[in-house]
Amino acid sequence: MIKTNIALITAALSLVFSMNVLAEGTSTSMTKDDYKAGKARIEGEYKSAKATCGNLSGNAKDICKAEAKGKEEVAEAELKANYKPSKKATYEVSEAKAKADYKVAKEKCDDLSGDAKSTCTKDAKNTYKRAKEDAKATMKAAG
Repeated sequence: MIKTNIALITAALSLVFSMNVLAEGTSTSMTKDDYKAGKARIEGEYKSAKATCGNLSGNAKDICKAEAKGKEEVAEAELKANYKPSKKATYEVSEAKAKADYKVAKEKCDDLSGDAKSTCTKDAKNTYKRAKEDAKATMKAAG
């Protein structure tokens, strides 16, 4: 669990730093049409992923749906950040990733019971809080 948390935090920070470079350095070459096409692609990918979840049942289906929704929300935040780069957009990407990871982790905790479920839920919530705090700190440090 600790290795997973460290990996998630490392991934989030790496993304934040790479997005800061993008936001500060070059101007975007994404047109409004590119943005609309990106939104349509993301929507199609979400519908496809959600349809795949239909073959599952129980908590596996809930996890699948949480993963699909999370990927959609992260992709939309990344698209927005690429279309109109800013410190806020970079933060929103980090926040979307943290939130998506939290929702999936919380669903996975539902497979457990008793103390294991309680511990799992607390770990997921703490990881989410740390990721949000790290994203805020990085945004403040960037400017």
